[in-house]
Amino acid sequence: MENIKRFNSFAEFYPYYLSEHSNSTCRRLHFIGTTLVILILALTIGRGIWMLLWALPVAGYSFAWVGHFFFEKNRPATFQHPFYSLLGDFVMYRDMILGRIPF
Repeated sequence: MENIKRFNSFAEFYPYYLSEHSNSTCRRLHFIGTTLVILILALTIGRGIWMLLWALPVAGYSFAWVGHFFFEKNRPATFQHPFYSLLGDFVMYRDMILGRIPF
C-alpha cells in the first residue's frame, strides 16, 4: 500500500499540489480543462440545460489526467486528496491568470 501524505490545511497542501504540476504542458492542459468546466457550468446555468452537468467531470478530469499520465508522469493528487485537489485546480487557474504561475 502506498503512503498517503497527510495535510492539515489547504495552505499546507497547495505547495505540494504545485510540485505535482511542474510540467508546463500539464499546467496548460489543466487550464484548458478548467476553462471548459467554467464555460460548461455557465452554459448549464444560463440556459438551464442541466443534462450538461455530466460533462463537467469529463472536461475537467480528461485534460488533467492526460497531463499527469503523459507529461508530468505522476498520479493525479485527486486520487488521494479529492477536495483539496479540486480547490487546488481553481487556485492554480487563478494564479496562472494573475501571472503568479507560468503557463
